[in-house]
Amino acid sequence: MEAPLKLWGGRFQEGPSETFQRFSWSLHFDRRLFEADIAGSKAWARALARAGVLTRPEAETICAALDRVPPPPPDAPDEDVHTYVIRMLGELAGGLASRLHTGRSRNEQVSLDTRLWLRGEIDRIAGLLRGLMGALLGQADAHVSTVIPGYTHLRRAQPVTWAHYLLAYFEMFWRDHERLAQTRQRVNRMPLGSGALAGAGFPIDREALARELGFDGITANSMDVSADRDWALDFLSAASLLMMHLSRLAEDWILYSSDEFGWLELSDGVTSGSSLMPQKKNPDSLELIRGKCGRVFGCFTSLFMTMKGLPLTYNRDMQEDKEPLFEAADQTAASLEMARAVVETARLRPEAARRAAAEGWLVATDLAEALARSGVPFHDAHRLVGRLVLESLRQGRQPQDWTGEELHAFDPRFTPEMARLLEPEEGLKTRAVPGGAAPQTVSAALEEARRRLESLS
Repeated sequence: MEAPLKLWGGRFQEGPSETFQRFSWSLHFDRRLFEADIAGSKAWARALARAGVLTRPEAETICAALDRVPPPPPDAPDEDVHTYVIRMLGELAGGLASRLHTGRSRNEQVSLDTRLWLRGEIDRIAGLLRGLMGALLGQADAHVSTVIPGYTHLRRAQPVTWAHYLLAYFEMFWRDHERLAQTRQRVNRMPLGSGALAGAGFPIDREALARELGFDGITANSMDVSADRDWALDFLSAASLLMMHLSRLAEDWILYSSDEFGWLELSDGVTSGSSLMPQKKNPDSLELIRGKCGRVFGCFTSLFMTMKGLPLTYNRDMQEDKEPLFEAADQTAASLEMARAVVETARLRPEAARRAAAEGWLVATDLAEALARSGVPFHDAHRLVGRLVLESLRQGRQPQDWTGEELHAFDPRFTPEMARLLEPEEGLKTRAVPGGAAPQTVSAALEEARRRLESLS
């Protein structure tokens, strides 16, 4: 095996021990940054030519050689992806390779490569998220008026519609998309020219570098570049919130598709069976999404704790940023793909959902509000309907078992026409405020959500 290249060493009489190499070298995971390192190195070569450090032919020779560098094999004898690229460049371009690192520190190089990689991952994840949001809207289209029970404290609370419920998750994911876009803005600042911490000692045109590499602008402080991983934490925070929302959706659908709830059917393609119990149809896809949420949370916590006590500027602890980033991006992307497949193939059982909404006095609030509209103080109306519910429980009666005349006989403040509110669809019609669950309001909200989603593409 070839001897590893080191970008340092003159100060040392002996090389690193084998134990230290195994402990500290990072090529086995940072090889993911290979394409970003090539792109950044080519841009740096051209920046050195503009600064007069290299001639234009020398820069072109380096760039052509960089295009020929193959991705690092698993057994490459190099400390990290950066030393691998320089070593291979030396084999292809000779002594010019040793000039490429002029004025450039690995500190800023790592920041650049990771930002370039993460920028692409954010774009990929945002695209997958839009796909899931579109799948939710597709499910909602057919169920603007389909009644389901809404819950608080995991107890049936008030009737809503399936479309209204799905739009609640659309809003969560919309905020996630906003957070990813905001994170991308902070990621997309060009750090090259910052040196190790004090800035480059050569007249590097940083703005030209930023334009060439597709950045929105340059970083403002060289020490901050060397010390900063806020942008990585921004992504991990955004990914954690996104995964939290996926986990909550997964939990809902695990429950709703259970025998105890029984009003959502998951497709065979996203479920599995039991090795022992022939009747089982398990929601493994959703359980795995719920489980992977913890892994992404752990990635955020890991880097957050790593950074909390570091003095300015760079410390080797910061090498520990990449594996959490890689892990979080992988798990978030995979979970989004899985969630979309679940949503696109799930089937609501409208009759069972409506039956659940009609039982258990979910219409109690509608009755209390009808009394309030007739002039009864709401606290009195609340107590009156509570007594009606208690009496119904004693008699084993559901809301639909009462007639208008029986309601009026129970208490004259109930008028016979209020009996129509014992059907969940009737009370829903009153919830027509913006953001409410009335079908006409939900229909408008669905159209608006579709316009918003289209604006992102």
